[in-house]
Order: sequence, then C-alpha cells, then structure tokens
Amino acid sequence: SYDVTLDSLISRMVDAETEGMRSIDARSKDLFGIKYVEDVIPETGYRIEPDGFILASTREFVNIPAGIAARFEGKSSLGRLGLTTHVTAGFIDAGFSGQITLEIKNETKYPIYIYEGMKIGQLCFFELDKEARRPYGSEGLGSHYQGQTGPTVARG
Repeated sequence: SYDVTLDSLISRMVDAETEGMRSIDARSKDLFGIKYVEDVIPETGYRIEPDGFILASTREFVNIPAGIAARFEGKSSLGRLGLTTHVTAGFIDAGFSGQITLEIKNETKYPIYIYEGMKIGQLCFFELDKEARRPYGSEGLGSHYQGQTGPTVARG
C-alpha cells in the first residue's frame, strides 16, 4: 500500500438559486437549484460541518498500469473520528491516470477540520492475473474521469 495526502482544493454544494426546489437527478447527474463551488483549504484548516459533504482529491497523481488495480482506503484513525473519506468510489481501475477524487463526509454532530497535506488514506494495489484487455481510458469506453485533476464532480 501507499499513503496518500490531501490536496489543497475542495468542492462543495451550495444553493444556486434563492427559490425553487433543490434536487439531484442521480440518473442524469443533473443538479437543480444547486451548484458546486471550489474552495482552497486555508492554512488554519477547512471546517466540515456536522453531516457535511465535500469532494476533495489526493495530492498524488497516479498512473495505474494495465496489469494492476487499486483500492483507496481511508485511514482508520479518521474513521474513528467520524470522518469518511470515500462514500462509494474506492476502486481504481487498471489503466486509470489522474488524481483520486475523495467523497468526504462528517458523520458526527461536531465540526471536523481537515488540512492540506494531511494523510487522508492509502492506495492498496492488486496484481491482476493478466493485463486488462480494455484498461480504463481505452478508446470507446467513455472513461469520464481519465486524467482528472482536483476534486471532480459526477459526469454523465
């Protein structure tokens, strides 16, 4: 495994309009009355409110070869504080290249501060018994997140 650290940018959802229904369409990935805004983590830390959710990314840029897959795992010490660092997207496909987007949620009723450069998790690598025939990023796959930098919102 390899320890990874938190980069300086986060994305968070905010109200885009003052009136109207706010919702998210999970099928199309469309946001209604909501938008993402980017912030830089200040030197004094970024405060994630209770039940708050943000996107962030690893400082490290990875290039996973076609014969390897990886998994992002959060640090247990952060989990024990009530901070989840990936809600669902822990698997990293063979062939992926980019920064890892983190889905960070404060599961507590207390604010939690995060800091640029702090250890946020680890990548665990798995050798495949043979190289992937069509690694992530291959033509025709529609690999929406290949080459991503910074916290990357859902793409359809």
